[in-house]
Amino acid sequence: MSVKSVKEDLEMKAPDLEVIEHNTSTASVDEAASAHNVKPGQIVKTIALMLDKPILLMVAGDTKIDNKKYKNTFKKKAKMLSGEQTEEFTSHPIGGVCPFGLPTKLDIYADISLDNYDFVIPAAGSGNSSVIIEKNRLLEIVSATKVDVTVPK
Repeated sequence: MSVKSVKEDLEMKAPDLEVIEHNTSTASVDEAASAHNVKPGQIVKTIALMLDKPILLMVAGDTKIDNKKYKNTFKKKAKMLSGEQTEEFTSHPIGGVCPFGLPTKLDIYADISLDNYDFVIPAAGSGNSSVIIEKNRLLEIVSATKVDVTVPK
């Protein structure tokens, strides 16, 4: 269902984009970077977190959340959703979480680490699917708010 919801969402918002379904796993940054032959930073990690309500945070694959920056931005400590909660709020399993095909509207944030790349590759609803998209277009399609909450790994 998850990849299907992504395809349906993109058909409405960006019909020219193709969901790529791989024969191998792309669930981790390293697996996705290898499958696409790109730098790990071009892989978008979409993290499901809880503030007062669930949010999605998109970051470059070669970064990690900086707790101090996160708390300064969101006024709360970073709290990741469990795998079960993530699927409940996004309809996507861990390794396939993306800002497309969501069952309900979530606030979506994009870390400035994505600014290092013209094209980025988020997952597409499963642990073996993805989309290649121009970074600014991704932020526009999902109405992402820019934040600065990561540091290099």
